[in-house]
Amino acid sequence: MTKLDKGTLIRTVVLGVAFLNQILVMFDMSPLPIESEELEQFLALLFTIASSIIAWFKNNYITKKGRQQRDVLKEKGLAK
Repeated sequence: MTKLDKGTLIRTVVLGVAFLNQILVMFDMSPLPIESEELEQFLALLFTIASSIIAWFKNNYITKKGRQQRDVLKEKGLAK
């Protein structure tokens, strides 16, 4: 089994919770006891978008530092 670092595990769990929340909202089974339907839908969408962007950004070589890490991994034969 692959060991995940703490940050990767947290981002993965948050993304999973965001998707679960979005699915519940889509089927009118709100996990949040809020009266205003528009507010609830907006918050669910915002949560999903934010967690998706964070998970995508953190797990890909987007930043300059990330690209440098990828290059070092390639030089050492640890990445494709």
